[in-house]
Amino acid sequence: MLVWVMADSHDRLQMIERAVEKANAQNAELLLHAGDFISPFTASKFKNFKAKKIGVFGNNDGDKNLLLKKYSEIGFEIRGKFAEINVDNLRIALLHGDETELLNSLINCGGYDIVIHGHTHEAKVYKVNKTLVLNPGETCGYLTGKATAALLNTKTMRVEIIEL
Repeated sequence: MLVWVMADSHDRLQMIERAVEKANAQNAELLLHAGDFISPFTASKFKNFKAKKIGVFGNNDGDKNLLLKKYSEIGFEIRGKFAEINVDNLRIALLHGDETELLNSLINCGGYDIVIHGHTHEAKVYKVNKTLVLNPGETCGYLTGKATAALLNTKTMRVEIIEL
């Protein structure tokens, strides 16, 4: 399965639109967002993604109840601060990553095939033992100057960091 991975969109509407366009062009079958959507009005920019959408809250997300409401209206499931997703017999942990001890525990426990997080705004892909760790970088591009997302192929376990 092709999974489009985003994090830290921080209200940057133009980059969210661009990310969704690129995800659709890649025929991504699932979108995972590792938090920091920020405001409920951003939901409308995710509406055009053609497949399932799952996300988690980040440390900067504002009105969580309104975020849940607006995102659920477009079929985007926000699961709180953590989500466990099973795809192609792989266990994926999805969290924002601002709680360093929790993030490190999930990476090092060996219970997940893939751990996806954001928070640092740095795109990184690496392995710890058998666990693939993926931070897609920042969709917003505010801190690093590079707006990025990632495309994960769950069959090959190949990850491509894509500049928006």
